[in-house]
Amino acid sequence: MRWEQVYIAGTGTWLPGRADAALAVASGAYDADEHAANGIVSVAAAGSGDDDLAPPDMAVNAALAALDRAGPAGERASALFHSHLWFQGSEMWPAASYIAERTAGTGVPAFGLLQQCNAGPAAVELAAHRLGEDDAVLLTTADRFAAPAFDRWRCERGLVYGDGGTALVLSSRGGFGRLLSTATRADNSLERVVRGTGFTAGPDSGPYPVDLASRADEYLGGQGNFRESTLRTAKVADDSVRQALADADTRMEDVARVVLNATGRSRMRWQLEMQLGLTEKVSNWQFCSRVGHLGAGDHFAGLDDLVRNREVGPGDRVLLVGGGTGYTCTSAVVEITGSG
Repeated sequence: MRWEQVYIAGTGTWLPGRADAALAVASGAYDADEHAANGIVSVAAAGSGDDDLAPPDMAVNAALAALDRAGPAGERASALFHSHLWFQGSEMWPAASYIAERTAGTGVPAFGLLQQCNAGPAAVELAAHRLGEDDAVLLTTADRFAAPAFDRWRCERGLVYGDGGTALVLSSRGGFGRLLSTATRADNSLERVVRGTGFTAGPDSGPYPVDLASRADEYLGGQGNFRESTLRTAKVADDSVRQALADADTRMEDVARVVLNATGRSRMRWQLEMQLGLTEKVSNWQFCSRVGHLGAGDHFAGLDDLVRNREVGPGDRVLLVGGGTGYTCTSAVVEITGSG
């Protein structure tokens, strides 16, 4: 979909201190072969002291930074969308409302959005549909992948999970970036890849820590086919990217930078080179290698890092490529128009 008068007015990221990947290998927490393949240097990991925050408070910190950078363009937030993958600090509780009260306002409608690791770009597309003529929408994400229920180092092959909160302000009043297009594609039959072979009666009766690698093995050991699943996933992503670029009148060679899900180096290079035909230097790999996979927050954090470090400037076009188990992919093209 092509967009007119939709802008990114501000971004924000709150990240805790880092856990060193080499030390995790030395302690036995992280597999040495995975470390060699992934190239992860460190991951953001909440701990004690100032870093000991629940995910909603991480989101609040990121949102306040994004609103501050947005200035007047972010003052009329008419809604908040909050995304996450994992536990938010309390069961059956609206984390989005907590975040909204502390950022956008007590009377601002707050919505929880579950789109897995595709949540950032998907939230941008949904918010753009809701945006009024003199309006703003606040988007947040937050996750804390805490032991013992979650093992950040071994939950999934090819990446390591990091903690943190991110935010983005979408506005019709202007900003440092103009949203040119978004495109979402899906193949819902691929949800079974991360479901495993059955269901449990409740969260306490499920096996912990969460083990997505074993669920994928269960699927592939049954009726699943690794090659077929990979090709179908790749097609969803390819269709999404191609449509977003076409709607933005942008060629792949016109893309200055691309922000992908924060996987390990092997998986990211496969997507960059085989799917997109791009090199690592245009990606967000260096940032990803230091903070890990932030769940729903990779794309907001990646864009925030590019803008704050002046790695993009006016006229540059940035391609955001999502991808969340299910399988859904939302791609977006953003043209940088100023400094964030």
